[in-house]
Amino acid sequence: MRKYDTVLFDLDGTLLNTLDDLADSVNHILTANGCPLRSREEVRSFLGTGSRRLMAQALPQGENTPDFEQLLEEYKEWYNTHCMVRTDFYPGVAQVLERLKQEGCAVAVVSNKHAAAASRLKEKFFPDLLAMGQTEGIRRKPAPDMVEAALQKLGRTKEGAVYVGDSEVDLETARNAGLPCILVSWGFRSRKALEPLGAEHLVDTAEELLTCLVG
Repeated sequence: MRKYDTVLFDLDGTLLNTLDDLADSVNHILTANGCPLRSREEVRSFLGTGSRRLMAQALPQGENTPDFEQLLEEYKEWYNTHCMVRTDFYPGVAQVLERLKQEGCAVAVVSNKHAAAASRLKEKFFPDLLAMGQTEGIRRKPAPDMVEAALQKLGRTKEGAVYVGDSEVDLETARNAGLPCILVSWGFRSRKALEPLGAEHLVDTAEELLTCLVG
């Protein structure tokens, strides 16, 4: 018997390994503006709360960078057209989504990724799922607004729902929304970083995740 009727997923670092395309896009903007490049691991540490924080962390002067808003838009535009160069599902995750579909679970993706890129990735990787990216008028995670909006769109309540993510931001989001949280260790935070956070479950493989979700 399945354990949850509704499963909400984070996108980057949870469903899809987007790190290489994100890092390449950040470094494209940095190169074009004569800034020092960022390592893959630096970019990994900047991720979790959306494009603005990502670029603020990546640029040497942060949001005080001249023309920061323009550079942020240039990053978004470049990433939108280069977000599927090296991105793919993590091992076994596509099979998890298929099993949840077979079990009759309501499933949605709730991400701080800007909406245009989230929509492109949805169309390629999970076209039949509801996917919400960061949009005007809805506070980004860790505020509960996006989770609550997704549940409303699915026609589901918090009872029987769970949030799956890969970072402290996802755990905080789940707690703010009043949902249990499953964290995965294959994403943008290490198991060592995730262990002290106190999520209901911390899993290392897609098979373990599926066991937590449907038994």
